[in-house]
Amino acid sequence: MTMTKTLITSENPKGRHFIGLCRSTYDKAELDEDQAQCLNEKGGEFQAGLKELINKFSVNNQFADEKVDSTYGYPIGYKPKDITVQINRLHELFPDIGSADEKLAEQPLPSGAEAWFAIPRWEVVADIYGEAVEKVFAVISQTRDGKFYNYRKGKIGPEYLRQHDRTVAMFKGLGEQQDNPDILLVPAQFGLRHRGKSVRRARELFIANEFGLGAFEVGCMLLTHPERLVSYDDLFIDCAGDEYAPCADGQFDDVPYFAFYDGRVEFYTFWSDFADDYCGSVSAFVPQ
Repeated sequence: MTMTKTLITSENPKGRHFIGLCRSTYDKAELDEDQAQCLNEKGGEFQAGLKELINKFSVNNQFADEKVDSTYGYPIGYKPKDITVQINRLHELFPDIGSADEKLAEQPLPSGAEAWFAIPRWEVVADIYGEAVEKVFAVISQTRDGKFYNYRKGKIGPEYLRQHDRTVAMFKGLGEQQDNPDILLVPAQFGLRHRGKSVRRARELFIANEFGLGAFEVGCMLLTHPERLVSYDDLFIDCAGDEYAPCADGQFDDVPYFAFYDGRVEFYTFWSDFADDYCGSVSAFVPQ
């Protein structure tokens, strides 16, 4: 029996959302009367171009070749900890932050998530995202007896490092769901779901409620779960929730990642289109 697909029109909630995006974009273009008339006169050409864009962005086969087979995984000693244990550890490391609603972790995990992770909102750690990242790095180094190295030291400011727009929006929604506590309970997976994929390919495959986690969040997860990265043979960690501009020129084409070399955790950045078998993007999910 042939299955019939449901066609989405502009009257469907998904279609109405897209039409709203078009209205917002049109308003932001700030066309004058002559420009608006010119656009109207080129309506047929514009429709053809718009259809091409719709076709391009309505499929998730972009960057499909940016994937390799991978057998790397989590170390034997790694297991997600109880949420209370995680929160207590964060309070030991960051005594000034508040708490969280631990009962949220009793909810069923969203599809794709491996466990609930306790992650502070970066805004309660520092005023600027990069400063919050550096504070987490300092604690990682302290808890690992100095066995941590940041290859981007001095280059974590906003001209270099920023959060991905999707991550900012999703964290806003997650925070509102939980009444914006100091510590969020985040359903997430630690990289296995997207191993072997480039970061931009992983982003293409994110489901509707999925988003990438950045250097701050991944760093906090490593603080509560140091067993996750202890060997060169472990799956390294791409931070798909961040973007990095190596030349501070506005070209945020790179992404951060954590690796393990020479007995220490190391922080690097690399191209977002690079797929390697030893890396996987960490992602989280907004409960629906």
